[in-house]
Formats: sequence, structure tokens, C-alpha cells
Amino acid sequence: MHTIDIRECGDGTATMAGDQAGVLERPEKQQGTGTQTLLRGLALLECVADGIGDVKGIASRLGTPRSTTHRMLNSLVAERYLLHIPYKGYLLGPKLIQLGMKSLEQRPLIALARPHIEALAMRTGDTVHLGVLEDGDVFYLDKIAGTRGLEMRSRVGRRMALASTSLGKGLLLGLPRDKWRQYYERAVDSEVGMPDRPSQDRPPLAPWPEFERRMASYVDRGWSFDLEENEIGIRCVGAPVRDVRDQVVAAVSVASAVPYMPDDRMAELGPVVRATAEAISKELGWKPE
Repeated sequence: MHTIDIRECGDGTATMAGDQAGVLERPEKQQGTGTQTLLRGLALLECVADGIGDVKGIASRLGTPRSTTHRMLNSLVAERYLLHIPYKGYLLGPKLIQLGMKSLEQRPLIALARPHIEALAMRTGDTVHLGVLEDGDVFYLDKIAGTRGLEMRSRVGRRMALASTSLGKGLLLGLPRDKWRQYYERAVDSEVGMPDRPSQDRPPLAPWPEFERRMASYVDRGWSFDLEENEIGIRCVGAPVRDVRDQVVAAVSVASAVPYMPDDRMAELGPVVRATAEAISKELGWKPE
């Protein structure tokens, strides 16, 4: 049986002593432990997303005992946040895919842009992308596959260098010119988004003077080109999307294989892609000057 001793403090407030005091403090401790467990679980998911799929590697990354790591993994598998494949390890599970799709659907930009990029894909027969600037890279928000049956490296959720894609160059059009060089060097130095390919298979960027000259011409036109700078055999045409403040907040691009993208067709697609970007911009409250 618990005893309760109520004592009055000097300020007139009451405190509890005895067995019950420990009981009252326990929820705070439980909350702290629960938060720590949650953060560990999220860190574990990030490990798996980074390609660490074995118990030893995950435990080492988290700094947790293998027994604790096993318990967390089993719980996440049971709730379908992870998949376990014998002899291969752990992979992200279907529930995370569902949550990821919900997250994309809830971003207003995607919902507003989707009808426009679908219409652009239908009109051109080519693959259409929607992307935003995130942590110095272009982040692919949406992708509508073309009807030509072409495979390319781009996919929703992937990040690539601004300076090597027409989508990224469209975003660069919204930045001051004195910022272009740093993103150009970032693409040259780190080659963001290309770690899966040998260096000899990576398409080179144009020398800086040529890159800067091209960017200046893109500003005048209102659209940008990717001349196989991101992926050999693929050319793209991109344009910036602006919001009510006239700030570039996203970009749209059309991509296809070189045989379908001769110079004259790219020139014809420029105004078409720009018109789509402007239609999305108007959905965001932008008004042309």
C-alpha cells in the first residue's frame, strides 16, 4: 500500500513525499525514453535508406547493442516500415513508400503543376520533370514518363547538380549571376547524383566561360538546355516556375534521347516549355510584367 505525505513548502505550494512521489515522476522518464526510442528508430530508417542493410553495420552506425538493434528491426519489419530479405539484409518497406507518396501529394506545388506537366508530356511524347532547389541541388518532385519507352536516370526523390541539368539551370535563372560559379564548381567537384557511375562515363560540363555564356543566353530566352551534360544520350529543355513574389520556386523540363532532340526541335520546345512553366506560375499567383 502506498503512503502519501503532503508537505507544504515555504511558498505555499504542496509537494508529495513517499512512495507516490516516484510514481508521479515516472511519466516524465517514460516520455524521455520514448522520445529516445523514436529518434533511434528514425535514425535506423535513415541508415537503411543510405544503403546500410546489415545488423552489424546498423548497430555500428547507431552505437547500439546488436540485441537492441535486432528488436528495433523486428518491430519496424512487423509494421512494414522495413523489409527483410534473407542473405541480403534490410530494405525500406511499403509503408514508407505509401507515406512518401502521401507527402508528395500534400505538397501544393505538385497538385497544381500535375495537370500542366501531364499535358506537356502528352503534347511532346517526352518525359517531363518538376523540380525544386533543395540544399544546393535540384530535387525531383514529379516525373511524367513519355511515350517513347526511354529509360533515364531521373526519378522522383532524386537529387542532381543544378549546373548539369536543364531543370537545375532553370532554377539558376532565379539566382544572382554571381552565384552561378559556385554551383558550377559544385557540379564539377562533387558531381552530385552521379556516384553510381565510373568517372569516365560521366559527361563533362562545358568550360566555365562557355557555361556562363550559355546561361546568359538562357536568361534572355527564358528557358535552358541540357546538352548531354547530365546523362550521355539525353537532352533536355527546362524553364523556371515563379510565385506571386516573382521568385523562382521550381522548374519544369522536357527530356528525351538525342535522336528526338536535334537542335531545331530543342529551339521549338523552348517556348512550349516556358509556356507550361508560366501556366504553373499563374497557379501560384504570378503575374507577367
